[in-house]
Amino acid sequence: MFKYNVCFLKSNDRILMLNREKPPIMGVWNGVGGKYEAGETADEGAIREVFEETGIKVTKYYSKGVITSDKSDEEKDGIYVYLFEVDATLGDESIQKTREGILDWKQIDWIMNPNNLGVAEMVCQYLPVLLEKENDYLFEYKDGIVKLRV
Repeated sequence: MFKYNVCFLKSNDRILMLNREKPPIMGVWNGVGGKYEAGETADEGAIREVFEETGIKVTKYYSKGVITSDKSDEEKDGIYVYLFEVDATLGDESIQKTREGILDWKQIDWIMNPNNLGVAEMVCQYLPVLLEKENDYLFEYKDGIVKLRV
């Protein structure tokens, strides 16, 4: 099991994004998430992190992916990515300041705009796949590119 997750909450055509105040990727819009605690499954850790960082209770993910990459010692490293569908009214909430940074509901078109330099670099590569249909996906990260493995 890998150490980290990143989670996206979708409400209609918006996704809850976090502009982080501290490393990693400080000052960049990304999903919420973090590190797993001892004894947690990947799903349990993702659900806990969403609640801790947003106050929103989720129960089951819509789609999930694992992004792997090779470490220099030929060992695999990776991160779990989740997309949760949430109540349609949540996407109308206003900007919220948290201990992690600023939470805001962003239009999917805004996130995916190729001129948008404020979103974490890999998000635009794997988020469209997660949005496509309910499923579990495996991605591979190499040389700055995230590819869906089939």
